[in-house]
Amino acid sequence: MSSRRPLVLALCIVGLTGLGAYAWYANRAPVSPKGSAAAAPAEAAAAIGVEVEVVATQAMPDDVSAVGSLLSNEAVVLRPEVAGRISAIRFREGTAVKQGEVLVELDAAVQQAELQQAKASLSLAEADYRRSEDLFSRKFVSQSARDEAASRLEVARATTALAQARYERTRLRAPFAGVVGIRNVSVGDYVQEGAALVNLEDIKTLKVDFRLPEHYLQRIRPGQAVEVSSDALPGQSFAASVDAIDPLVDAQGRSVVMRARLANDEGRLRPGMFARVRLILRERPSVAVVSEQALMPSSSTVQYVYRVDQNVVRRVEVETGSRRGAKVEIVRGLVPGDTVVTAGHQKLRDGATVRVLRSGGNGAASDSIAAPSAAAAAG
Repeated sequence: MSSRRPLVLALCIVGLTGLGAYAWYANRAPVSPKGSAAAAPAEAAAAIGVEVEVVATQAMPDDVSAVGSLLSNEAVVLRPEVAGRISAIRFREGTAVKQGEVLVELDAAVQQAELQQAKASLSLAEADYRRSEDLFSRKFVSQSARDEAASRLEVARATTALAQARYERTRLRAPFAGVVGIRNVSVGDYVQEGAALVNLEDIKTLKVDFRLPEHYLQRIRPGQAVEVSSDALPGQSFAASVDAIDPLVDAQGRSVVMRARLANDEGRLRPGMFARVRLILRERPSVAVVSEQALMPSSSTVQYVYRVDQNVVRRVEVETGSRRGAKVEIVRGLVPGDTVVTAGHQKLRDGATVRVLRSGGNGAASDSIAAPSAAAAAG
């Protein structure tokens, strides 16, 4: 036994030395590419997939909305000043007429006779006056006789003018160019003075009346731009401008009545239609905006977004302003060119690593974000 002990001890020392050498060699060996490839998917799996967009700028003027009614630029109902029987109707319903055009004629036999009588008397008075002038120049008549002839001439002229006026009252003319409506009478009808015959509307230019709360009084003025739309013409808007502001504030509703005018050459709008009005208070051609999906819902008045910096998200408090459709103005917290998360907020936290699944909305993502997205697509 004593002779075998040195041999066993030597074998143990050799074995321990071999194990130590193997461990040292194994620790010095480089990591195989296979191990590196396995680490990459694990790191990619840790990144959270999100959708992003770039903060952009767009025109977003300060405005206020209201509702109103469309009115004709000029509107009148033709009514006779004298009673009589209708002898002729000179227009076709629903057509355009010119200013001064005769639309309705009343029986004017009596007025025509009076006018002819007055014209005859006028001719006689003019002849008498010329004869008196000639005799007076030759000293055959006195000054008083000449003055009496001049007076008779003036009376004849006034009588003729009166007969002409009475005759013209039997002929109803268009006071302005426009479109006639549907008549309520026919030829042969006897109408009393003041009876409604037909309406006349000037619709090439329309007026729209609307009201705004009194606290806008210091911000409104004539000439401001207005956009007018109607439910009867969805998707269409018409440019108008403020024409007048009523100086009287309505004591009942504490509102200001305003009137705007708009061109209607094509006749697509009609008086009496309901109108939606957007008054431009101040032009702002360049405002930072994001999609409303980028805003995180919060129970408080504070709103947040996740801004992406080099594939890492940061929770940023923002102050919002006006809204236009699905776009929200960013007053404070972001600048144009920043990239924000629009989808995938649920699993995010401040400082989390993300990978872009899709970039859309206001613009393309930055290179630092697009690269991981391309790598993920290639994988």
